[in-house]
Amino acid sequence: MPRRSVTRRKFLESATLSVAGGTIIPSRLKFNLSPTATPLAAPLDEFGYDQIALTSEPHEAQLQHCVSVLMGLNEDSLLRPMRQMGGRSAPGENLGGWYNYEPNYDYHTFDAGFAPGATFGQWVSALARAFAITKSTEIHKKVLRLNWLYAESISDGFYEKNRFPAYCYDKLVCGLIDSHRWAGDPDAFNILQRTTDTALRHMPEHAVEHGQSWRPGTDESYTWDESYTIPENLFIAYQRGAGERYRQLGVRYLNDKFFAPLAVGENVFAGRHAYSHVNSLSSAMQAYLTLGSEKHLRAAKNGFDMLVAQSFVTGGWGPDEQLRAPGSADVAASLTGTHSSFETPCGSYAHFKLTRYLLRVTRDSKYGDSMERVMYNTVLGAKPLQPDGHTFYYSDYNFDGRKVYSDHRWPCCSGTLPQVATDYGINTYFRDAQGVFVNLYIPSSLHWKHNGSEVTLVQKTSYPNDGMIEFEFSLSKPTELIANFRIPAWAEGASISINGKRVTTPILPGSFATLRREWKNGDRVVLELPMRMRLEAVDARNPDTVALLRGPLVLFPIAPASRKITRQQLLKARDTGTGKWQVETASTPMTMLPFTAIDDQHYSTYLKVSG
Repeated sequence: MPRRSVTRRKFLESATLSVAGGTIIPSRLKFNLSPTATPLAAPLDEFGYDQIALTSEPHEAQLQHCVSVLMGLNEDSLLRPMRQMGGRSAPGENLGGWYNYEPNYDYHTFDAGFAPGATFGQWVSALARAFAITKSTEIHKKVLRLNWLYAESISDGFYEKNRFPAYCYDKLVCGLIDSHRWAGDPDAFNILQRTTDTALRHMPEHAVEHGQSWRPGTDESYTWDESYTIPENLFIAYQRGAGERYRQLGVRYLNDKFFAPLAVGENVFAGRHAYSHVNSLSSAMQAYLTLGSEKHLRAAKNGFDMLVAQSFVTGGWGPDEQLRAPGSADVAASLTGTHSSFETPCGSYAHFKLTRYLLRVTRDSKYGDSMERVMYNTVLGAKPLQPDGHTFYYSDYNFDGRKVYSDHRWPCCSGTLPQVATDYGINTYFRDAQGVFVNLYIPSSLHWKHNGSEVTLVQKTSYPNDGMIEFEFSLSKPTELIANFRIPAWAEGASISINGKRVTTPILPGSFATLRREWKNGDRVVLELPMRMRLEAVDARNPDTVALLRGPLVLFPIAPASRKITRQQLLKARDTGTGKWQVETASTPMTMLPFTAIDDQHYSTYLKVSG
């Protein structure tokens, strides 16, 4: 089947989704919607980027590569579209692709010039976070220099001539507040004020849904802006001290036409743009954290559960960038109908933020399970960002799938991939007044102060290839604290030992195991998570269309996927010791690989099985 390009406009042109029969949800995805508030403990705190050091090769390689690409971008080229649109002198070469400004751009082409300057703020944000991680003086200088050059280019023209004024403003807000917080830019808030003063003259008064017109005399492409996603960063700007106006703006742009029905359990996903609406659920979470709005917390919790109910086995969602109706057959149909299954860097970034917020607020380990599934089976296996702007955009779950670069250079995913890469560390650990929560199992070290003691926690593991994770505490003095370890819902039979002695209290899958004690220097914890094979169906209508998992990893069959195979044969897949799994079939053995190990091979995500 020829590969077709799906765009943010294509989903608006799709036929109306139909619902056949009642809601059908696989047993693993059932959820309960509750409009009533439940008393919650204070939200968990995030650690700083500078408190966590990852030592995982794939995580670090992705971060270092993204930072290298961003550091290599010419600064005049980065500022060129802003300067051009503001009528200023614009030296430097065009970066090309979506980033380029093209006055005569034809939106039907969906090509170079589609979103000029749109990813600038995301790249500054990623570099500011990268500075906090690495303490590189060169990165620090680049962040300050880019902000200073950007400040000189602020203009009404950038927004007047831009089909995405709210989208661009949101990314600029993110870059500036991260520059203030993580790179210590003393001018960031002043630049933010000027940016806000200018942008507001060219934005709608309130949130406008995707596809709705608000700028008279403009073409259809001007309706694809995403003003309904911007409250999250506005609320964060307020929390970080940028001023009361940002709290008020956050309230003003809350999209309650979307959030209000979600809050009472009404699924209004069908036909909506996938990434941007899932991203907007983080605005609902910030409305809870900033305003104490229980309604918006319910909207985010219910929205997440509705999302999981229509997700692929990888945790990805939104084939052809479209959310689906409850019980829709469209997710299964997409296995043959499209190669554009999940908008990977953007979707993962939205997913990580949402699950991070929900985990912090609820302390429910299912959000960590979901984050982990998406991380290992989607974005960590993305093809690397290229210096010329070629970007991995879609994960492909078709029965004849492949990893390919987007046809378009510097698309939106080139902005989110560097942000994803910087955030792996802050997704791994959280804390409260009593101690630490270990959420992700990634080789790393964490350093913080607890009750006057300097504490370092070192994590060593080859997870997810192996289920054993080792932790060692270093403390400046013996200290009582609670160490909480996420036990995935699939980890039946998990065990924990402290200094070689097995913990006898029950270890419950789908929870955090809690260890309260006075910890001493050199104390060791060993967590063992049984990594059994299991099958998951694409949905309840198609119980014989299944994917194979081992622990958090989906194992992808390398083509051809049409061979005859039974459930029993799949479940007997064996580790060859080379990073591959092998399944014996009636014909030839079938190789299975995790997403991170797939290069240019044809593969499938699901198989049709018998038995």
